[in-house]
Amino acid sequence: MNIRRDALHPNRAEMANWSGSLVFRPRFLEAPRSEDEVAAIVRQAARRGLKVRPTGRLHSSSPIIAADDVAVSMGNMSGVFEHDAEERWALVGAGTPLDEMGRDLNDIGLATHNLGDINVQTVGGAVSTCTHGSGRRLTNLATMLIGGRMVTADGEAREIGSDIIPAARGSMGTLGLFTALKLRLLPRYRLRRREWCTTLDACFGQLEELSRRCRNLDMYWYPRSDRVKLRILDPPGEGRERIGGARLVLEREGWSNEVLSRKRVLRFDEMEYAVPIEAGPECFLEIRKRIMERHRRAVGWRVLYRYVAADDAYLSTAYGRDTVTISLHQNNTLPYGEYFDDIERIFLRYGGRPHWGKKHSLGAEELEPLYPRWAEFRRLRRKLDPDGVFLTDYMSRLLEGEG
Repeated sequence: MNIRRDALHPNRAEMANWSGSLVFRPRFLEAPRSEDEVAAIVRQAARRGLKVRPTGRLHSSSPIIAADDVAVSMGNMSGVFEHDAEERWALVGAGTPLDEMGRDLNDIGLATHNLGDINVQTVGGAVSTCTHGSGRRLTNLATMLIGGRMVTADGEAREIGSDIIPAARGSMGTLGLFTALKLRLLPRYRLRRREWCTTLDACFGQLEELSRRCRNLDMYWYPRSDRVKLRILDPPGEGRERIGGARLVLEREGWSNEVLSRKRVLRFDEMEYAVPIEAGPECFLEIRKRIMERHRRAVGWRVLYRYVAADDAYLSTAYGRDTVTISLHQNNTLPYGEYFDDIERIFLRYGGRPHWGKKHSLGAEELEPLYPRWAEFRRLRRKLDPDGVFLTDYMSRLLEGEG
């Protein structure tokens, strides 16, 4: 049924991202309940020359969610719409939070292949930014996308066909607004989560072997103490029972959606870069040295070291290469600019690609050489959105080099 909408909804309140470091006040704030409503919002915005941005759950640290004109929350378009447990797929609303989706999928015998450290984002936001967990053989969450629907800049709903899927994965809402996503999934599975406290000297020489033997592995390094925590997840009954020089501090078993992510209460700002897997150790050690020399007194939060397998999504940070990601965190009440800017220069020397949802300073001129399919993505984006309905000034600088 077509639903007529005669006006956008004026907004008078400020919006802020999860950490509070990004504040904006869009002229209009929309929360559609149907694909027809999404289409009407886009058509009206386009007629009035307004820019449209999806906000997800406001977890991004970067300005990709910021809107001066029309901010759209897909939170009312949530849930598992269709599924086939035997064929291992589900069609889910783009506004479905990952934690809720995990529970719903588990109830019908399905699961995502991985999850990140935090699972409060929407599935549309996770696919749009190539959000990832950690595992040497595991790709980012965007690679689950195998179809679905979106509303393009002409206000028309269309299928997400195989011809645009490699571009839609990691598209940051610039090809259109996702309404429903068809995801490739796994039968639900259980994992045993174990966390080990150790030192960098004791664990770093083992990291290569551990990453090959464990299903999920990531490493947290704490600058103040110069100590390390390893987080390892394997199917029950598999994996090492001991790690040299490490002390087991947590063990828990459950369904994958219950143990892959953890609830975070303290809020932080974050920068993350992805470097080729073979460059990961050297890049990390240089960053550690720089932090110890210049930033240790001001940085109390961890540095996170993770693995992501290669994929073919045009703007994925793991496009064409197995990857190590290194994330900097800073408490949201403390300054981060000098720290992030300094370490970013190291990332760039190693061919790093920035996570789209986290802080970085790059524009299109610096980004294009990092992505072999950049020009192809841009041609498709311009074809689907020739007037830049989904391009704010920031998104234009990011993808087109304008402004």
